[in-house]
Amino acid sequence: MNAPLNRKIRWGVLGYARIARESVMPAIQRAANSELYALASRDEAKLAEARTRFPTLKTHVGYPALLRDPAVDAVYLPLPNSEHREWTIRAAEHGKHVLCEKPLGLNAAECRAMIAAAAQHKVRLMEAFMYRYTDRTAQVRAVLRSGVLGEIKSVSATFRFLLNRPGTIKLQPDLGGGALYDVGCYPVDFIGLVADEIAQQPGSGVARPESVSAQCERVGGVDVNFSALLKYSSGLIAAAHCGFNAHKRVCAEITGTAGVLEIPDTYFDNAGELTLTTGEERRALPVGESDRYRAEVEDFAAAIREDRPPQFRLAETLRNAEVLDQLFAAV
Repeated sequence: MNAPLNRKIRWGVLGYARIARESVMPAIQRAANSELYALASRDEAKLAEARTRFPTLKTHVGYPALLRDPAVDAVYLPLPNSEHREWTIRAAEHGKHVLCEKPLGLNAAECRAMIAAAAQHKVRLMEAFMYRYTDRTAQVRAVLRSGVLGEIKSVSATFRFLLNRPGTIKLQPDLGGGALYDVGCYPVDFIGLVADEIAQQPGSGVARPESVSAQCERVGGVDVNFSALLKYSSGLIAAAHCGFNAHKRVCAEITGTAGVLEIPDTYFDNAGELTLTTGEERRALPVGESDRYRAEVEDFAAAIREDRPPQFRLAETLRNAEVLDQLFAAV
């Protein structure tokens, strides 16, 4: 179900979640190859608010109505984690391409079912890891590929913040809450990105840890503080940290035999700098401001129009899901 190359991809959004209204819906409006066309919600008050904020938006009461809308080419899915599998598969069955918020599924088995449904119905599917579309990530890749760090021995990646919103779905186990699903998946994916670069075999697969260990603190049935160690056959040992119960901290560090790369604001798209240390020399590597959500939307829309996979591969998504399964099993 490929859209004509001479028109924009028409997007429908399943659920008026905060990330949708604050980040992705405006990004669709900015995207050169996309049109923000429709929104579905179970809450008529939210639909009324959306029509005020996005005046040209078509609205549907309930998700099935949007999936039946023949004008919708692609669906953005920001629903609670526990609903990703059902609604991704239902969207695929209706011939809709799906950009689904991370984590794609609650486990690797769910992800495999979603990937199989997309293949069966000949639609594109991508997990929404917007940080993959920033200049910061491109700079990290460039440093790794330059060889200036030598043989990579260690990665440490952290994403945590103090969660103080009562009633948030992030703390509800039945909805797929918890720090590892919400923010920990970013360090896990970043470590996978580095491990893939070390393997230097693009297109031939993804690097997987040969062993993992983990510790976590749970409150109310969800993890609020999670740390993990991952060991790879290359000799790389990586540490991933995430949590909801302490001050905001978003950073990463890659250490090799010849140098160290420090990456503040690892998953954000603000301008800034990386710090590269080689020997006794420290120098700043400028990072340009990016529009990560727009770039993500434009790549996915282009993948639909050009009948190609998007830049962020399903093989990486499935690898990440398998690692998350390993980490949950290790605590």
